[in-house]
Amino acid sequence: MDGEAPVMCLCGWLWLLCCLPIPGFNQRAYRWLQTMIFAVEEINRDPVLLPNLTLGFLAADTCLAEGTTLGAALAMVTGQEASVVGTECGATPEVPVIIGDARSSASIVVAQTLGPFDLPMVSYFASCACLSDSWRYPSFFRTIPSDAFQARGMARLLHQLGWEWVGLVSGDDDYGKFGVQMLLQDLQGSGVCVAYAEVIPKVPSQRRMKHIVDTIRRSTARVVVTFAIAQDARVISYWSLMEEVVRQNITDRQWIASEAWVTYSTLSSPKNLPSLAGTIGFALKKAVIPSLVPFLTRLRPDGDYQKSDPFLRELWEEIFGCSLGIDLSTTPSPRRQCTGSEIIGEGESQYADVSQLRASYNVYKAVYAIAHAIQDMVACRPGEGPFNSGRCPDIRKLQPSQIVHYLRRVNFSTPVGDLFHFDINGDPPGSYDIINWHVTPEGTAEFVQVGHFLSSVGVDDQFHINMEKVVWGGGSGDEVPVSICSAACPPGSRHVVQKGRPVCCFDCLSCAEGEISNTTGSVECIRCPERFWSNPDRTACVPQLVDFLSYSDTMGVILSVISVSGATLTAGALATFFYHRHTPLVKANNSELSFLLLLSLKLCFLCALVFIGWPKPWTCMLRHTLFGISFVFCISCLLSRTVVVLVAFRATLPGENLMRYFSPAQQRMGISICTLIQVLICVLWLTLAPPRPAERGGREGRGPRVVLECEVGSVVGFSLVLGYIGLLASLCLLLAFLARKLPDNFNEAKFITFSMLIFCAVWISFVPAYVSSPGKYTVAVEIFAILASSFGLLFCLFAPKCFIILLRPERNTKKHMMDK
Repeated sequence: MDGEAPVMCLCGWLWLLCCLPIPGFNQRAYRWLQTMIFAVEEINRDPVLLPNLTLGFLAADTCLAEGTTLGAALAMVTGQEASVVGTECGATPEVPVIIGDARSSASIVVAQTLGPFDLPMVSYFASCACLSDSWRYPSFFRTIPSDAFQARGMARLLHQLGWEWVGLVSGDDDYGKFGVQMLLQDLQGSGVCVAYAEVIPKVPSQRRMKHIVDTIRRSTARVVVTFAIAQDARVISYWSLMEEVVRQNITDRQWIASEAWVTYSTLSSPKNLPSLAGTIGFALKKAVIPSLVPFLTRLRPDGDYQKSDPFLRELWEEIFGCSLGIDLSTTPSPRRQCTGSEIIGEGESQYADVSQLRASYNVYKAVYAIAHAIQDMVACRPGEGPFNSGRCPDIRKLQPSQIVHYLRRVNFSTPVGDLFHFDINGDPPGSYDIINWHVTPEGTAEFVQVGHFLSSVGVDDQFHINMEKVVWGGGSGDEVPVSICSAACPPGSRHVVQKGRPVCCFDCLSCAEGEISNTTGSVECIRCPERFWSNPDRTACVPQLVDFLSYSDTMGVILSVISVSGATLTAGALATFFYHRHTPLVKANNSELSFLLLLSLKLCFLCALVFIGWPKPWTCMLRHTLFGISFVFCISCLLSRTVVVLVAFRATLPGENLMRYFSPAQQRMGISICTLIQVLICVLWLTLAPPRPAERGGREGRGPRVVLECEVGSVVGFSLVLGYIGLLASLCLLLAFLARKLPDNFNEAKFITFSMLIFCAVWISFVPAYVSSPGKYTVAVEIFAILASSFGLLFCLFAPKCFIILLRPERNTKKHMMDK
């Protein structure tokens, strides 16, 4: 432009400075104001950025009240009288853009009011995530990241350090409420639980503060997360909350601070360090602004102190502890008189402390963002204008909507060298330094960067913390503090959430049989795969023992010996009968039937051996069929013998000739028919659903195992086999009972009756014992029943005869047999 550069009162400045509910002057807020002035003057001197324009500003104090903030903003944009700090603007003009407010609650009020008029607002410290709603706040921008990023970083920090049980303390404003809300959302599913949530009231009271401290002290949560602005945090300090913490000697807590107060030097006073040392927090990215220090320390009050800037006078009196512009002769004061020539030294006050330029850097970026937006407007070419008109804006008649349009598009590099832009919601990328409070040898606090959190890079690189540089709070020294509700369950157990409490509070329950947990803190137990079982500690799956009744088992050996012994005794009886087959006793007892009966008993004893050993398809089919056929053959012989005795006795009566129907050939036919029926049943059984090897899980004596056994295949087939044996046995018992009173020397009806009673008793007892026996003992029960019933028949039927044949041969004569 030609001619004199126009002066633009570009921005209205809202900042909090006075009217605080605590004593003292807010030096940090005044530094923010001076940083804004510095940025404006730096831009005005820049020959490249807006070379033909001069920026101006208006400034107003918000007094930490939403009503005051809104009133100041409306006064600025409507051109009404306001507290003018910049003098370049002359009369109070309308301002097209506002920088502020520092607090989220006040920013929400102003943004809701000015938003419908497209009046842009750029905040440097309002971080509430709610302000990212571009539909509700279409003209709101900020140079501080949204609390959504900070909450995500806090959740990542808590999860990575294993802090599962934490307390929350927040301010009673939108910053605290939405910050806690975002944190709770990010903590969902992370395994971190909240022990308590306390709110710092806007109107503090000693009773309320004591209640908060008591809650912190009583809780088992050693980590306390705070979401409060610096003024709320300062309320904690000056309204006895921290003093109460120190008084109660609460030094075993690890504090997690939000960006609002983690670098607030007022809180890090030496008297608070016993409780706050080791605090970890997220701070805004720090920068070094060239030439800012000389600008801040150049301030001097005017010669006429009464007309001097009242804020500068308050700052001067607080820094140097003197009275400025007061006649001590008329107005007594404990302070000395300021000379006005005092020099503000770097780092000697909070105002001049530029070691932590974080919020100040956000102020700096806000001014430059607006300047670059105006620069883009100046550089507009015809057809490239905003909206649909394509016309470039008139720089002398700025419209707020035009500034909003160009603010959304700014993408520049600050003089510090950082790239900057706004996203679609008016937010910058999330970038935080992780700060840790160290205590210097002098007993003062030092803010040390121990990590960073970046939201604009990949997920794997977002969060980093150097654990070796961290000094932990709560007196933990070099070890990370432990903050849990319940100790992690050891391997072999799982968590069981306590009723009515968060998931972090649990009891430990041992894993069930067949399940394991091989890590500490398992939420659930894992079931072992097939053919595996849990060890006694429930920490590993081990192969299951394969269990069956084998010849190497003690029980298998005993049953095998008994079976072979029974078969040997039967063979001995058979040899005795065969050797003495011509004697009257053997002839009188039907020697052919006796031989067949002894042969069948031998088969009954030997079939028990098939039940022992590794179950195989052929052994499973053989054991049940051999058992069924052998016993039917045995009982058929015994039934035929009983019938012959009855018929022979009745045939001695006059007029009866029944023996012609029971010749040896017919007896053999009867035995064959009875046995053939069982053979047919077994054939059908083996054809339709044969017995087969099977595995069944079980738990017996020495530990878990897989039991190998033979499944019957068809329960109907097995029942028919046993039922047919039972039918023949019952019939034989009935006939023997009818013949029990026949002369002893003529037949053994009483012995047959007794042997069948033993047989029936054994097999009736077999059914419940077989059903209730576990594992391989079912096979042992079946073998025992076979051997017991076989020995009963052998001893009852043949022991008396063998006794007479071998030991009483004088009774084995025809004369003795015919005595009765």
